[in-house]
Amino acid sequence: MKTKINNHEPKGYQLNWSTLRREWPIWLLLIGTLIAGIIIYPSLPDQVPSHWNFKGEVDAHSSREFGAFMLPLINIGMYLMMLFLPLIDPKRDNYARFAGAYRFLRCALAIFMTAIYAITILSALGYQINTGLVVKAFVALLFMLIGNFMGQMRHNYFVGIKNPWTLANEEVWQATHRFSGKLWVIGGLITLLLAPVQALWGVYLFFTVIVILVVLPMVYSYLLFRRLS
Repeated sequence: MKTKINNHEPKGYQLNWSTLRREWPIWLLLIGTLIAGIIIYPSLPDQVPSHWNFKGEVDAHSSREFGAFMLPLINIGMYLMMLFLPLIDPKRDNYARFAGAYRFLRCALAIFMTAIYAITILSALGYQINTGLVVKAFVALLFMLIGNFMGQMRHNYFVGIKNPWTLANEEVWQATHRFSGKLWVIGGLITLLLAPVQALWGVYLFFTVIVILVVLPMVYSYLLFRRLS
C-alpha cells in the first residue's frame, strides 16, 4: 500500500524558514559529511577508490582530495539546486501540490549520496565491504522509495519523468507517474532480491531490470500521448 504524504502547503513554492526548518536533520547530515571529510582527509591514502566493477572490485581510483570532498560537495550542490530551481520553474505553483513528496525526494537523495560516500571512505580506509551488494541494495531501495511517492508528483519542468510527451500533456504526465510509481516499487523489490546474487547472470538481470524501469515509462508516455492526440 502506498503511503500518502500530507501536501497541505501555502499556494506556490515557498522557500522560507518555516519550510526549511523541517529539514534540519538533512542540514546536519550534509554539513557533518563535509566536516567528516576534513577530519578523515589526513588518514586517507593517496589513491581513493572511485569506481567498482560488476564483481565489486575496485577498477578506478581518484586523488585523496577528490575522494574526501567531491561527493559531499556534490551532495550539498544537489540539495541546494532542488531547493532553488522550483523558484524559476514556470510551473512553480504546482510544487505546493506535492510539497511533501518533493521534500522526501530531497532527503532521500541526500541520504543515498551520503551512504555512497561512506562506502567509498570505509573502503579507502581498508575496511572489507561487499560494495557491489551494498550499492545495488541502496539503488533498489531508492527506486522503491521514490516509486512510492511518484504518483503524487505534479506537472513541472525539473522533477519527475520529463520527456516531450509528459511535458506536453498534463494527463499524460499524471498517468505516466502513476504507472511508473507502481513499476518502480515492483522493480525495486526485484532488484533488491537480486542484489545478493554474485553470479554473472544475476548482475546482468539486475541491470536489465534497471534499464526497463527507465525505458518503459518513456514508451508508456509516448503511446499514451499518441492515443490521446
